[in-house]
Amino acid sequence: MEINFSDIEPVFPIRTAAKLLNISVHTLRMYEHEGLIIPYKKSSNQRLYSQKDIERIQCIRKAINEDKLSIKGIVKIFSFIPCWKIVGCTEEDRNNCEAYNNDSVPCWAVFHKNNFCTNKDCRACEVYGNYGECNSIRNKIKELIKS
Repeated sequence: MEINFSDIEPVFPIRTAAKLLNISVHTLRMYEHEGLIIPYKKSSNQRLYSQKDIERIQCIRKAINEDKLSIKGIVKIFSFIPCWKIVGCTEEDRNNCEAYNNDSVPCWAVFHKNNFCTNKDCRACEVYGNYGECNSIRNKIKELIKS
């Protein structure tokens, strides 16, 4: 029997995701705490991961193990993603945005108050969803520089 689900549908409980990635549950929770990933949370607070989440974490693991980047280094790279340009924030939104005015964490890891992202689901945001793969950040920055 074949089960079909989309790449973005959260279907893997945290233990299954950890097994698929050959890492510990603690490591997944640490990545979440550091702002590298946003797992889907059920009303019971149970974390679920999609295939796209698994691929994102594989990219993070590659950066750590092969490229020798630290977690803080990866967080810093994510913090440089020009989210305001990608989602089209106004100048007023940028002035009220901690992600725009601070480069210590990615935009999806800050509390958004009185700006474009207030009450938005960061997990569903184009910035989080499209710029977590290994080459996507670099390619987006190249594209933005050209425009």
